[in-house]
Amino acid sequence: MSINLKQAIEVGKYLVTQRLMGRKHYPLVLMLEPLFRCNLACPGCGKIQHPDEILKQQLTPEQCFKAAEECGAPIVSIPGGEPLMHPQIDEIVRGLVARRKFVYLCTNALLLKQSLHKFTPSDYLSFSVHLDGLQEKHDHSVDRKGTFDLAVTAIKEAKARGFRVTTNTTVFEGTTPEEMHEFFDFVSGLGVDGMMISPGYSYELAPDQDHFLKREQTRALFREILEPMKKGQKKWNFNHSPFFLDFLTGEKDYECTPWGSPSYSVFGWQKPCYLLSEGHYKTFKELIDKTDWSKYGRQSNNPKCADCMVHCGYEPTAAVDAMSPGNIARSVGSLIG
Repeated sequence: MSINLKQAIEVGKYLVTQRLMGRKHYPLVLMLEPLFRCNLACPGCGKIQHPDEILKQQLTPEQCFKAAEECGAPIVSIPGGEPLMHPQIDEIVRGLVARRKFVYLCTNALLLKQSLHKFTPSDYLSFSVHLDGLQEKHDHSVDRKGTFDLAVTAIKEAKARGFRVTTNTTVFEGTTPEEMHEFFDFVSGLGVDGMMISPGYSYELAPDQDHFLKREQTRALFREILEPMKKGQKKWNFNHSPFFLDFLTGEKDYECTPWGSPSYSVFGWQKPCYLLSEGHYKTFKELIDKTDWSKYGRQSNNPKCADCMVHCGYEPTAAVDAMSPGNIARSVGSLIG
């Protein structure tokens, strides 16, 4: 695994502190969405389906900092929309890094190369570049030719300037293990600091609802995708806990942690989870205290949760499991091995 060692240590301390304080509902990752505007129109995304008056809005840096402090999560993921379209994104990132938050700025990389001068390399900052496969596959998934080549050029430039770069890949129905093996080899050759993968989930506002994986499909596919690594034939670096990868292949069976990745946007604090459209709260405390958490996850029998295996719900569960006494040795080994 290639999770930042500093991040692993600080997140581990955070998890232990929450446990010692007897807290059950605490966040791991703040999903901070400063705007919904984007320069792409991916069929599997529902963010840009908002009306124009919403797409024109954006969070101020002060609103972003307040959300981060109110939430307290050690990691802040900045998706969108396309965050680099925010005119103050550099100020937002600087402020979060100054608060010792591990920031993952999620981007399609169309604007990354020309934006790098706005940022400073740091252990607390990673650019998470969206790549859904090699050239043909990726360009098809984002519905625009040439995006793959632009993203690869931006990744190389960011690495040359000393930035941490990860990739973020959503796996949809129709993907073959062979495709992913070739993709992992290519991305590894770029020298990225880790790859993130997640099965696609039917985001309610997404135009394309026909290519999302069911639970058993997901397990079968990921067993084949990760088989070369499991057998020691490949040493791909994933920016995940090894226990989350075990969950994807069916070697572990977790329950969702729906409070682990709360989402904050121009609407406020989204009721869980960010893939559903169930309204918003004004404060993080309201989200935690007023949500009936028993209505989410597979044990709730909520049909919307039945096939979901997305990292935002299950990576926090895996992180907690990694800190259990029987798993600490493997967790440490994955960081140094």
